[in-house]
Amino acid sequence: MSTSHLDALIDALRKLPGVGVKSAQRMAFHLLQHDRGGAQQIARALEQAVQSVRHCSRCHTFTDDEVCAICRDTTRDARQLCVVETPADQAALERTGSYRGYYYVLMGRISPLDGVGASALGASGLLVRASDGQVEEVILATSFTAEGEATAHVLAEGLKARGLKVTRLARGVPAGSELEYVDLSTIAHALVDRR
Repeated sequence: MSTSHLDALIDALRKLPGVGVKSAQRMAFHLLQHDRGGAQQIARALEQAVQSVRHCSRCHTFTDDEVCAICRDTTRDARQLCVVETPADQAALERTGSYRGYYYVLMGRISPLDGVGASALGASGLLVRASDGQVEEVILATSFTAEGEATAHVLAEGLKARGLKVTRLARGVPAGSELEYVDLSTIAHALVDRR
């Protein structure tokens, strides 16, 4: 039994995170019925990205070049290196406009259940990058999940052993929230980490 082109499109769209069968069908039907030009634009952009986008040789984020624009920016503070899990995390920090150092993107996090250890993340590459003689502080900006905490802990041990100052993003109550709706773990960490 052969799969139709429509079924293949729906199946391909389902590979996106959070997209189930119904969402994939809606997207496919919309593109084919109302926006075939948009569908072609998506197809071209995806094909070009798959062919051209690679990892930055310094920080491992996605880039079209050997070294990304952030790593080429000589106005940034070389004394700070912020470690994030994904390029999306890096982009979120960049949007704040409050960090002007460099980054190191792990492209994941330690997850023993999935067989991902420190070596699979390229922790040795981070240790080399952080020991370049310019970095004074490594900011661990991994997520506050169990895996993110384990990643931060393992990396902190290795970085501290090299004599580097290691800090962790602060945790706390989100701005604009009411305490009664904040989870207990966040409140507890906010109390411990209070300034």
